[in-house]
Amino acid sequence: MSAVAAPRVPDADAVRDILRGVVDPEIPTVSIVDLGMVERIEVGPERIEVELLPTFVGCPAQELIRGAVVDALASFGRQAIVGFSFRRPWTSDRITAAGRERLAASGFAPPAEPADVRCPYCTSARVAMDSVFGPTQCRSLFYCRACRQPFEAFKLV
Repeated sequence: MSAVAAPRVPDADAVRDILRGVVDPEIPTVSIVDLGMVERIEVGPERIEVELLPTFVGCPAQELIRGAVVDALASFGRQAIVGFSFRRPWTSDRITAAGRERLAASGFAPPAEPADVRCPYCTSARVAMDSVFGPTQCRSLFYCRACRQPFEAFKLV
């Protein structure tokens, strides 16, 4: 007779560790934890509540992220209540050092003033903004004059 494994007993740290595996669907090399989107975690005897901050109000990935968080928390065997809050705005200074490194490694310049943006490929400061409007509201398009690579940069918010 096989035993059924009991659900893991979570605490806020265990929930945060699980959430490190939930990535931004538009940048799958960076977790929502490293992007600084996780605002609050509350663990109760019957449920887990997670409050997230969207990087921008109209972010089209919100529902995908919410669903991925609910799925990730299912291993705890408790109801997961996950929502986005605008009580406090997300700012780019919430991105962790690891998140900034992962952004650069995947070809995105971390947030900086436009004059301080560096190419994520060659680290040159000889860059030009092609468009303040990137494929999403949180990114701009740049071009590196040194290595001639186009790239996206997260906006400083």
